[in-house]
Amino acid sequence: MDRREFLQHSAAGLAGLAAAPALAPLLAAGARPDLAVAHGPAPDRLVRAAVDALGGMGSFIAKGDVVVVKPNIGWDRRPEYAATTNPEVVAALVRLCLEAGAGKVKVFDRTCNDPRRCYVQSGIEAAARAAGAEVSHVDERRFREVRIPRGVAIQAWPLYLDALEADKLVNVPIAKVHSLGRLTLGFKNWMGIMGENRGRIHQRLDEALVDLATVVRPCLTVLDAVRILAANGPTGGSLADVRRLDTVVAGADPVAVDAFGATLFGLRGTDLGWVREAAGRGLGCMDLGRLAIRRLEA
Repeated sequence: MDRREFLQHSAAGLAGLAAAPALAPLLAAGARPDLAVAHGPAPDRLVRAAVDALGGMGSFIAKGDVVVVKPNIGWDRRPEYAATTNPEVVAALVRLCLEAGAGKVKVFDRTCNDPRRCYVQSGIEAAARAAGAEVSHVDERRFREVRIPRGVAIQAWPLYLDALEADKLVNVPIAKVHSLGRLTLGFKNWMGIMGENRGRIHQRLDEALVDLATVVRPCLTVLDAVRILAANGPTGGSLADVRRLDTVVAGADPVAVDAFGATLFGLRGTDLGWVREAAGRGLGCMDLGRLAIRRLEA
């Protein structure tokens, strides 16, 4: 998606978003929404407001849990370039997990560029550690072959042991365009726990991402749209490609989160192959009109 196409799509998408609450089911007083969409200038407040609207982190994390908070740290880019997850969003989730009683919170990603540079340049290493997380580079010796019984494109793949052994997984992707997958949102973020040559799955990307999602099940997905990368994804590199939305989207249904994420780019969930595939396999709901969506100013 080039810059002109993005601006055309986003104008239509934002107009549609303004009307969306009227289409969603009305929430009874005190009822929990399917999705929480928080908007405001402070990323940490956005995360807390969105998670609180879903019932609080204690609804997802139990005392003593080992939790993996999985951001996108894939690229040697500073936060303002929107190629990696906002470090303040990651840190806020770490703090919420620890406040909910998590015994340990781990943060890692199998990066595409040199991990030493990615972890530092993204700001995630410093922010997550300051919040109390255990931050580590991926150890290539810690991948284990996992069978995928419902796999269509892939029936087995080496996955990172720290993710497999965690009690809870919290997915925290950034919303951005992608040269191969059109967009990269929550489902694609799990490529960061895959071993071997991950590029091979791009031949049947939509089906492979959903195959992976049948065995990797986050308890919560928090989509970082504080800044979105609107062109030249997934790496970016120019501030002209970045758009500031000051938004965080949270939900327990990963299909719903990615379907909503599509609207940030003027698209629909049905425009994304993996969203259609995942909904068709019963992994979640892509019809935003059937979901209760709570919008918040934080």
